Amino acid sequence: KAWGRIASLIETAKINGVEPFAYLKATLEAIAAGHPKSQIDDLLPWNFDSSS
Repeated sequence: KAWGRIASLIETAKINGVEPFAYLKATLEAIAAGHPKSQIDDLLPWNFDSSS
């Protein structure tokens, strides 16, 4: 199940023109830094800003 979720995020990042490693790294760092659950939509691939 865990790999399926990761693979889905990777493919969704690719579809949205986002480099998967950069996306996963930034997302995991945000979660580790305490990103609020109420704003989880901000972490979805189509909202990812690679310039940050």
